[in-house]
Amino acid sequence: MNRITLSTTNVIEGKPAKNYLGIVSGETIISANIFKDLFASIRDIVGGRSGSYEKVLREAKDTALKEMEEAAIRLGADAVVGIDLDYETVGANGGMLMVTASGTAIKF
Repeated sequence: MNRITLSTTNVIEGKPAKNYLGIVSGETIISANIFKDLFASIRDIVGGRSGSYEKVLREAKDTALKEMEEAAIRLGADAVVGIDLDYETVGANGGMLMVTASGTAIKF
């Protein structure tokens, strides 16, 4: 897969946008595993970080960004600017995590 520039800024320094190709996005929903919930609860009681949740959160973010990047590549983009990441819990009792990445695909 080709790689393009991804940025949360609205411009890429030294590379002015010639064409704005439109909004692109990627979404993912990941369910939290019951065993991870159990160990995270124990960790919360004794203090510290929940490594299992942090790993799931990183995986969800990476998947959403990858889907957004693939959508931009299909449009012929050189970059995606103004990227915004949104995190939400969804489903019964908030048992699932939804991550959405969106931005503007541009051509230099």
